[in-house]
Amino acid sequence: MSMTMINQRSAFPEFDALIRGAFGPGTAPSTTGFTPAAEVRRDGDDAVVSLEVPGVDIDRDVTVEVDRSRLVVRGERRREEKDGGGLREMRYGSFRRSFSLPSHVTADAVSATYDAGLLHIRVTDVYKGTEPQKISIASTAPTAAPVQATDGEQSEQE
Repeated sequence: MSMTMINQRSAFPEFDALIRGAFGPGTAPSTTGFTPAAEVRRDGDDAVVSLEVPGVDIDRDVTVEVDRSRLVVRGERRREEKDGGGLREMRYGSFRRSFSLPSHVTADAVSATYDAGLLHIRVTDVYKGTEPQKISIASTAPTAAPVQATDGEQSEQE
């Protein structure tokens, strides 16, 4: 065996830290929890946030709230069975995701549904009144008076 052999136990945490650093804080799953994948899309004047949270007890372990112009989703995926060895790729533990909201949005504008592992959160009227409005431009330059033609002469503007 060579002295340059890499200790496999320490290589994986370093790789995980490298990935977390490359994609920013909170984007890579940690060993104490997980970060559910999210999709935010526009539906008319509403915003719809969808989170992948399979395996959670939505009634017991997930909260959705509006806190100081932020939509905050917290929860936990609990591990129900004891460690029996084997392969473990699923992440368990707590999660928290938050999304900025316009200051006019209140909790009354938020509704949530859960189906087949997806949490859908609709925030109504987020985009209402945000469409660009065309402003007319007034000219301040004087307009030239039209030149009138006399018998057989052409005007310079024709």
